[in-house]
Amino acid sequence: MSGEFAFIQALRAIATDPAARALADDAAVLAIGGETLVLTLDTVVEGVHFLPDDPPGDVAWKLVAVNVSDLSAKGATPVGCLYSHALDEDGWDAAFLAGLDEACRHFAIPLLGGDTVRMPQGAPRSFSLTALGTGTKDCPVPSRTAAKVGDRVWVSGTIGDAGLGLAAARGDLEGARGDVEALLARYRRPIPQPRLGVALAPLVHAMMDVSDGLLVDAARICAASGVAIALAVDAVPLSDALLSTAGGALKARLAAMTAGDDYELLFSASSENTALIRETARVLGLRVTAIGTVSTGSGLSLTDAGRPLPLPEKLGYQH
Repeated sequence: MSGEFAFIQALRAIATDPAARALADDAAVLAIGGETLVLTLDTVVEGVHFLPDDPPGDVAWKLVAVNVSDLSAKGATPVGCLYSHALDEDGWDAAFLAGLDEACRHFAIPLLGGDTVRMPQGAPRSFSLTALGTGTKDCPVPSRTAAKVGDRVWVSGTIGDAGLGLAAARGDLEGARGDVEALLARYRRPIPQPRLGVALAPLVHAMMDVSDGLLVDAARICAASGVAIALAVDAVPLSDALLSTAGGALKARLAAMTAGDDYELLFSASSENTALIRETARVLGLRVTAIGTVSTGSGLSLTDAGRPLPLPEKLGYQH
């Protein structure tokens, strides 16, 4: 057994309950009475998901946000969370708790309990959070497996800011023009939009959040749904902060599409719902952009200004 994919394949022999969705999704879906409970768990590790010098309040915010993002991708409304805390020095922990409180209040996801542990001296900090939400009434919980031939592919918000924000946090953007602080904020304090996920759930077929990179996550929908997806690189939405810092050239666009940590929604839907999807986003004051199509076949392909484009060697982050 080697790598994350092989490990998850082995886990599927254990996770046989229908609520596990064959581990093909980022959440479990459990029917209880007349409610649908959506459960998800994410872990952030120092040196992998955050830098040692990242402010502790921002680390806590990100821990909550990445889990809320998974709920949003299932069209679920947050109802509570549990978390595990690796104790550190008192000042660091106090700042972390302030950020945790701020994030829980912002996303309306109350803390219900959890656990504390003491890590060996010198071990990297690690925190896990389990988020619970309720599915949208009278609507199937969207999954990665339901993309249909003929669908349009959409993404919310803008892509790539967090990747440049990480570069800024590492000191790799010194002297860069543009709004570097906005990019840093996207990396350290992502803001998923659960209201959008809930509103889109009745209108979409497949939906997931963009966490590891737009391209690798689109490829995951292809594999889970047994379809082909063609994305138009020139249609992918980029922020003014990114454009002013990195420009809009093809190299910058591909970097944005493979960087990860965006926590936007990637979804497919019938073209018949195009107007409804756009109106839903407009009412919420949010942005959605059609960036591709679903067809028969398998795998991901790219175009730029209508011309075929080879896939980059690395599609995104993989464990």
